[in-house]
Amino acid sequence: MDFSLNENQLMIADMIKKFGDDNIRPRLMEWDESQEFPVEVFKKLGELGLMGVLVPQEYGGSGFTYTEYVTAIVELAKICGSIGLSMAAHNSLCTGHILAFGNEEQKKKYLPKLATAEWIGAWGLTETGTGSDAGGMHTTAVKDGDYYVINGSKNFITHAITGNVAVVIVRTGNKGDSHGMSAFIIEKGTPGFKSGKKENKLGMRASETAELIFDNCRVHKDQMLGKEGEGFIQAMKVLDGGRISIAALSVGIAKGAYESAIKYSKEREQFGKPISQFQAIGFKLADMATEIEAAELLTFLAADRKNKGLKMTKEGAFAKYYASEVAVRVSNDAVQIFGGYGYTKDFPAEKYYRDSKLCTIGEGTSEIQKLVISREILK
Repeated sequence: MDFSLNENQLMIADMIKKFGDDNIRPRLMEWDESQEFPVEVFKKLGELGLMGVLVPQEYGGSGFTYTEYVTAIVELAKICGSIGLSMAAHNSLCTGHILAFGNEEQKKKYLPKLATAEWIGAWGLTETGTGSDAGGMHTTAVKDGDYYVINGSKNFITHAITGNVAVVIVRTGNKGDSHGMSAFIIEKGTPGFKSGKKENKLGMRASETAELIFDNCRVHKDQMLGKEGEGFIQAMKVLDGGRISIAALSVGIAKGAYESAIKYSKEREQFGKPISQFQAIGFKLADMATEIEAAELLTFLAADRKNKGLKMTKEGAFAKYYASEVAVRVSNDAVQIFGGYGYTKDFPAEKYYRDSKLCTIGEGTSEIQKLVISREILK
């Protein structure tokens, strides 16, 4: 594959830099402190075509490939991990699930609203007692004529409070049966469907995370995505693509931390010269740069396979696992380079550090990625 940036990628990178300078940087720490989810930013991103990056133009989207999508997430995450995370979750999970598995009527109804950010999307798989063990979910949907009655809850759901529509995977069969779960599109305002507790998080604080609660929520059978029993299989395929998103998010955070450390190391003087000239700092920066380069290559390799319609379960796990761990290491090193100032909120390193950790947890922990990789290579 050609690793040089194409015209669309260059345009997106330039557009996001300008947008970020005007609309994100001035308030990102304010949002972080207050845990405010800045809906107005995402409405503007929708106007720029970045909330429907992969959605075909016939449904109101930009019609780009995963290559442009990765670039968009990286550039946003360099500025603010929270904004990058929410943009990625909206695109690859809720919108992506409907795009991949919705029928024509569902696509025409929901994709134009999601692609323009008229509506914000949420996606629900995780529950309080079932994180990595998604097959053991407790939330159930019981058929009642033309409707399904849903009871239970989902937690750690991005946009659970603000989202206008959610795709949720619930149990319609036996617990632990991979064909015993189904996916539904549920609109906010549906009786029996509400949001719950908002999480008070270490990082990614401007990306809203909360519970979804179902109390005898009646959903028409036409809101099911695909057929009954296909929900878990759909979710695993959605997560294959979602892992590319988190890899891109990780690369962006790592780049942001690295670039801030480079800048500081050239400005900060000790013993009569910039600290960048000391071998200890230079070698640390060299390691950071090398790991970022490797993470980015793995991410674009997975994106390239996704574009070509090739199986990329292993490659997506490679990228997600490696890039997320790199984000943590690089942001940790950035804090160290900043020294005492790296531990304060007056400098950017500490936020990259806090934001990076989520990347090793969300959409499959590092341990789950190693499980996926080991199974793939031992087949």
